[in-house]
Amino acid sequence: MGAGFAFTGRGGWVRAVLTAVGVGLGVALLLLTTALPSALDARHEREQARTDFTFSQTVPPKTDATLLVANVGTTFRHEDIRGRELEPEGPKAPLPPGVDKLPAPGEMIVSPKLKALLESPDGKLLRERLSDRIVGTIAEPGLVGSAELAFYRGGEDLASKLDNGRVVRIERFGEPIQGTSDPWDPVLILLVLVVFVVLLMPVGVFVAAAVRFGGEGRDRRLAALRLVGSDSGMTRRVAAGEALAGSVLGLVFGIGFFLIGRQIAGRMEVFEVSVFPSYLNPSPALAALVAVTVPAAAVLVTLFALRGVVIEPLGVVRTAKPRRRRLWWRLLLPIGGLAMLAPMIGQGSDGGDFNQYLVIGGVMLLLIGITALLPWIVETAVARLGSGPVAWQLAVRRLQLSSGTAARTVNGIAVAVAGAIALQMLFAGVEDDFTEVTPYDETRIQMQVSIPEGMPPAQAAADFRRTEGVRKVYAYSEGYVGEKRTDPDFSTQVTVGDCAALREVAKLPSCRDGDVFAVSGAEYDTDTSDMAKPGRTLYFDPSYEDGHEGTETPWTLPAVKRAEAAVDMTGSERGGLLVTPKALPAATTKSLGGQVYLRLDESVPDVYDLVRNTAAAINPLSDPMLWVSSQRSERYDSIRTGLFVGATCVLALIGASLLVSQLEQLRERRKLLSALVAFGTRRRTLGLSVLWQTTIPIVLGLTLASVVGLTLGVVLLKMTATGLSVDWASLLAMIGIGAGVVLLVTLLSLPPLLRLMRPEGLRTE
Repeated sequence: MGAGFAFTGRGGWVRAVLTAVGVGLGVALLLLTTALPSALDARHEREQARTDFTFSQTVPPKTDATLLVANVGTTFRHEDIRGRELEPEGPKAPLPPGVDKLPAPGEMIVSPKLKALLESPDGKLLRERLSDRIVGTIAEPGLVGSAELAFYRGGEDLASKLDNGRVVRIERFGEPIQGTSDPWDPVLILLVLVVFVVLLMPVGVFVAAAVRFGGEGRDRRLAALRLVGSDSGMTRRVAAGEALAGSVLGLVFGIGFFLIGRQIAGRMEVFEVSVFPSYLNPSPALAALVAVTVPAAAVLVTLFALRGVVIEPLGVVRTAKPRRRRLWWRLLLPIGGLAMLAPMIGQGSDGGDFNQYLVIGGVMLLLIGITALLPWIVETAVARLGSGPVAWQLAVRRLQLSSGTAARTVNGIAVAVAGAIALQMLFAGVEDDFTEVTPYDETRIQMQVSIPEGMPPAQAAADFRRTEGVRKVYAYSEGYVGEKRTDPDFSTQVTVGDCAALREVAKLPSCRDGDVFAVSGAEYDTDTSDMAKPGRTLYFDPSYEDGHEGTETPWTLPAVKRAEAAVDMTGSERGGLLVTPKALPAATTKSLGGQVYLRLDESVPDVYDLVRNTAAAINPLSDPMLWVSSQRSERYDSIRTGLFVGATCVLALIGASLLVSQLEQLRERRKLLSALVAFGTRRRTLGLSVLWQTTIPIVLGLTLASVVGLTLGVVLLKMTATGLSVDWASLLAMIGIGAGVVLLVTLLSLPPLLRLMRPEGLRTE
């Protein structure tokens, strides 16, 4: 009988479809969440399958089945591009995943997204850097995501560069990376747990609210059954059947939404993360859990809401004002949550792992406490609201009669905002612990480029000076000298550059080409004073017992001037010998590696990519480094990215579910709205009344969310032993986003409201 009620008549079908859409949206997001582990595993397996740089200490011998691989990855407008140069050493050389034929020198095989970028007008600068001879695309098995930018390029003479760290010889792709990963910081594990709870709780709240769509009409129908002789058990079974039918239909809708979203996800990139649809396969066990939990939760929520129907059916039929809600049991939930989190206060990173069950349970109880407290707060607040304009009075009276429905609508957004505030406080509080301040002085230098061995720094500097947007160029060749050919007792650094460049790294007296300076006062340099004696023979790149064979280029030290150490652009004091180019014999050039430091005019469009193009023309294996003042832990950043991706999905669910809920409430009140219009109420007044009906609960809900979010944030910061601080601007931004979503939903519901406000709505049968 209950299942029949769910689909009886036009009104029953509309109500069932609205319930199914609301439940289905939640189910789709839950299925997406259950698919995340498999998606992450798939991305990891794809990355492992194409692994080429294993950082192994042993290099396999050359055979007809080996392949030389050079890392030629680059960056374009802050997007990383994975790039490899490949040179087979025989006909049996391995093929990377997703590639059926190795490219010839100068040819490229690219990912579909990179191909589209190179062919677009936006890719003009990138085309200057990469080969335009595209001979194929990388198939799905060779990519970790649908929007990944990647390429393979044919290489030449890579064997001569094997020892520079960016070229390796491999026998197969997919070898395991050497070494073990570091253990996770307990605070990061805490962040992951809280992120999952905070993102999933609003979904559960929305599913619980969706199964109550049409709740007032359902309650009146069940109360009528109770009055004509149905006992309490029969009434509950009928209600359970109705809820079960709606939730099962919601599961079907949810699977459909998930399959649609799965295909859409394959075409999207959110915060530089993309997936293939094939990745999003929910774990069978977790999917079965969703399939069982959602109908069970629908039945439990419905039965919990039947108290008034079973005990006071006459009051429900008459739509009398319900009994006042009790406060005491509602306070037990947040108090219980705080009690579960309290034992871990002050633990920090050094106190061992946080108890996962207590963290999950405590955060859940605090957030569920919002859903329990909000109906009481809305009921208590609106009971004290009184006179005002007609629109205000209509809204207040409606809230006084059905505050529970209004609270259910706002519960999800309140839970989401409270969780977001707590997470924002936690992330802001621990960010410094996972952020390392670099010593680089960004005011002096913005980019650094390595020069290949054997290239005079003056030649590279000239190329960069011709590059648009480059203001200053400081080029250095660097190496080490010892006092003996083999196993020297002393060694010191040698820095070669023109006078302008040397003045950036030390305090010089006078300087002209041909001068040599010995730096004094550098913190970690102790050998320079012993070696800086005119006429002494020093040796570049001496040999050592560990097997390193140097070129052992001799150099007779000329007259030496004194220079004072100074903090250079890298934030350190450079010691050793500073040498101008004319003071060195030409033979030493092959023993020196070079660095170019660039000061840029950052107002020039794409100045970083102009520099990268020049660097690629000088040395295809170069990897220009953009200086930053600080850098964050990769794990911390990945958790933040996961939070942003998840929050985007939850926010979309919030908006869609709120819109469905609003339409359901308007449909329930269509006769009332039509009657008011028939009696002469202005449509503007009714529109404003609907806005007030939404605004009052959302203000109360966001206020409660702020209190609970701040409380939870403070407790989490205390648990991580981090100083308390509140970024009020971010807090207000969270509240503003929540309010903005509700305002948008209200505006979207105005067109249906205008259609419902017609006298024809009074017709009945």
